[in-house]
Amino acid sequence: MKTVAIIGAGPLGRWIALGAARAGFRVLLEDVMPGNLHHARESIRQELGPQALPAVSFVSTIEDAVRDADLVIDCVPDELESKLEILWLLDRMAPPRTAIATPTTHLSITDLAACTYRPEKCIAIAVSPAALTAGAEPDLLLRAAPATSDETAALLVDFWTRLGFRPVVERCLA
Repeated sequence: MKTVAIIGAGPLGRWIALGAARAGFRVLLEDVMPGNLHHARESIRQELGPQALPAVSFVSTIEDAVRDADLVIDCVPDELESKLEILWLLDRMAPPRTAIATPTTHLSITDLAACTYRPEKCIAIAVSPAALTAGAEPDLLLRAAPATSDETAALLVDFWTRLGFRPVVERCLA
């Protein structure tokens, strides 16, 4: 895996983009709000320095973000309507090989994945955005739907391990 698309350049999206860039991934960071992208560009430039900015591209459309992505992480609000809308868009715009990860504390990955044409490529990051950005625990729970492939789970384990976490995969029964 080489390319990660992050949808949403708020605090969580910026934090994941920064970690992914530091870990050597090519990062495409998207947000519909130009101000969020500008703030993200400045924040990442301050953290990594201007020489690291080629590793992070700032794009204004989901299509541009996911076109070459191996992994897409949405950083939209953890609300059912927002998650369903973004997963619907990602499912239709990303190449079939692309895995989709969604941070959620209370929504069922089984239900969310069932709304896509690629349930085997969907997995949940089962931690609150505040906990991730605070960097409190190095352990990270990934929730896999019954349809989630072992390949998708391994891809996410590798990604989060390279970011310094100890990911654990939990298989949901339903």
